[in-house]
This record gives sequence, C-alpha cells and structure tokens, in this order.
Amino acid sequence: MNRFIAGGMLLLLLTGCKREVEKKNPLKTGIWRAVIMIQDRELPFNFEVTRDNNGGYDILLMNAVERLLLDEVMITSDSIDVALHIFDANVKAKIEGDSIHGLFIKNFADDYELPFSAAFGQDYRFKKTSDSLPADFSGKYEVTFVHESDTTAAIGVFEQKGERVTGSFLTPKGDYRFLEGIADGGSLQLSTFDGNYLYLFTGVKLGDDQIRGQFFSGKSWRETWVAKKNDNATLPDAESLTFLKEGYEKLSIAFPDADGNVKSLEDEKYKGKVVILQLMGTWCPNCMDETKFLAPWYDENKDRGVEIIGLAYERKDDFKYASTRVKKMTAKMGVGYDILIAGTDDKEKAVETLPGLNAIVAFPTTIFIGKDGKVKKIHTGFNGPGTGIYFEQFKEEFNETVNGLLKSELTAQRLEKDIK
Repeated sequence: MNRFIAGGMLLLLLTGCKREVEKKNPLKTGIWRAVIMIQDRELPFNFEVTRDNNGGYDILLMNAVERLLLDEVMITSDSIDVALHIFDANVKAKIEGDSIHGLFIKNFADDYELPFSAAFGQDYRFKKTSDSLPADFSGKYEVTFVHESDTTAAIGVFEQKGERVTGSFLTPKGDYRFLEGIADGGSLQLSTFDGNYLYLFTGVKLGDDQIRGQFFSGKSWRETWVAKKNDNATLPDAESLTFLKEGYEKLSIAFPDADGNVKSLEDEKYKGKVVILQLMGTWCPNCMDETKFLAPWYDENKDRGVEIIGLAYERKDDFKYASTRVKKMTAKMGVGYDILIAGTDDKEKAVETLPGLNAIVAFPTTIFIGKDGKVKKIHTGFNGPGTGIYFEQFKEEFNETVNGLLKSELTAQRLEKDIK
C-alpha cells in the first residue's frame, strides 16, 4: 500500500477516534461558574471538574475553603445528570461546549425545579459592578433576622481580603455554613450552595459598624437582616433550648436501622457506656457537617466505652425511602456508628418519638447520656467548620463533655470498689 495512502488512512482513523472520545467525554475539566435562579435573582457558585481514575468525572462544589465531592456524574451524549452528594437532589442539564443549561431539582419535593446554568473558565463568583474601593465588612456582628413570622438573633463573622469576603452566620439552630462573596463598593454579596440548600445574602454598609441587607433562600423564603459590629455578641445558651420534662431522667428509644432491625438503648451494645444521640436528617447540611466530625471521632474513641446512635428524621414518612437515604449517607461518609430511622423532619411529630423532651428545636440536636442511662446534657444546633473559631470551641467542649462523663463514671466505680 502506498505509504501516503496508509498515512492518510491512519490520520482519518485517529481523527475519528478523537471525535468519538469527544462525543463520549464532552465535559471540560477545570473551573466553572454556575448560577441557580432563585426568586428572580442569580445565586452564583463555582465548581471544578476533574477526571476520576475510571475515566469518568468528579465535580467539586466550591464554597470558600470547602470542596464538596460529587462523584456520581452521569453523561449520556450531550446530557449530564449529577447526584448532589448525600442529598436527594440532582442537576440535569445539556452540555453545549463552554456552557451548561438545565435544572436543579429537589426530588423529594413537589414541583421543585430551578433554572441552572454554568460557564467554563470563569473563576469569579459575583460580578463586580462598582469602581469604588470596597468597604470593610470584616469583623464580628450582632445580627437580627426579621421575617413576617418571627425574628432570630444571630452572630455574623466575616473575613475580608481585598474585595473577597468569607464567613458565616451563627444562629441558635445552627450556622449557614461556608459563605463566599465580594465587597462591591459599599455593598456585600454572599452565597453558598451545598447541593441541597441555596442561600443568598445581600447587604449595604451603613456608617462604620452597621449593615442592612436581605436574605434569600430557595424558591420563596426571604428575610431582612440588620447587623451591628460587636465583639461581645452572644447567642442564647444552646444547652437551654431543649431539655427533659419534669419527671424524666432517661430517654427510651426503639427504632429500626436501615435494614429493619429494631435497636434500643437497652441493648447490650449500649449498656454501661456513654451514649451520644445525634438527632439528624440526611437532608440537613448542618447534620452533614456534624456527621463529618462524629464519624472519624467515633472510629478513634469507640474503644473507650462510648457509642453514638444517629436518629434520622427524614423528609418522607416512608421507611424504604428513608432507608435508601440513610444507606447512601452512611456509605459516602464512612459512618461506623448505628443510624436508626426515627420519623420525619416535622419537629412537632419528631418530639412525639422522644416524649421525655420538651421540644426539638433544631436538627442536629445532640444528647449526651451517662453510663447510668441518664441524660446529662442536650445541645441544640451545631457550629460547623464554616464558623472558624466557633467550630474549634465546639470540638473542645464536645471532648470535655465526653471525657468528663467517662471520668466521673470511672471515679464512681473506684469509690464503689473502695467501699467494698
């Protein structure tokens, strides 16, 4: 065969292979800027596309320093379907070169679809619109969120480098996780997207130490917020919101695990041990953050006579659905402790499953039980890694509580032995 003809055939073959690969792998690797439309406003965030070891794709959601791995990325022709971490939500869209267009869908909710789009190679989050120097929003603030149904006290903590602002809001029920945005002249814009919740904050600097703004969440929730710089700002005591009703010292539980096996605090596995009850849900980002802390903590401390039981309160009153969600979370997050399916996320119905409690104010809520089976402490909410120093304080207090319970029980055992 003529070597020119052979060379031409090889070139055509290689070109055809390349085109076939491009058809099978149309998603560009690198940084993307995404937008989900909520309440006629853009909620922006960034993500990074990488290749996995099997020739597929991974996506990293980017919020401040957080990188949340999405490893279920399905591509068919020019369509992409991304399962959003442990949450029952997906992005389904069309890939068109440097852009993606489609929907963000919450599968567990009725008629919950929001427009989604993304552009390749854009590493900014918010578009800067002002030529003025950015105002300084850094610091700690005393914050009040105002809704037509109630008001909520909060703490705002922000760090600023140039025009880039990161931080979070802490509330009695939990924090707003990793917020990221910009100071644009005298305006502030912050957002976060964790795969389930959509948070957008806007604000305007008033004088040297005040901010007034709006908070948008999902399809319809909207609040105003006001903030005043205050280094001594505090929140209500997280250990005073949920407590045992008069006449109760213990809690009784009997719930099935994801395989249908009913477990109780009376089981031999838990008798004579310090037990931590984690009231949580697989739909809850703060619970996800707490689980990220508890899962490795349990692996390191379970031999000390400590057990953790997660009580999952899910979006649907359907055991099969709840079991599927719990199994997925357990696998993805490497959870070695038991998680039982306790009910739904309706707080009024949830507290009926634990009648010794006055109320369930928030998910997560953490209940510490001594070796004698008596409730020793109840902590509402969770200050996660997006809160910086407050997360470090939480970890310190958590360990002090567990160590104290173990130590006090050991002391009691020694005293009993000495008496005998």
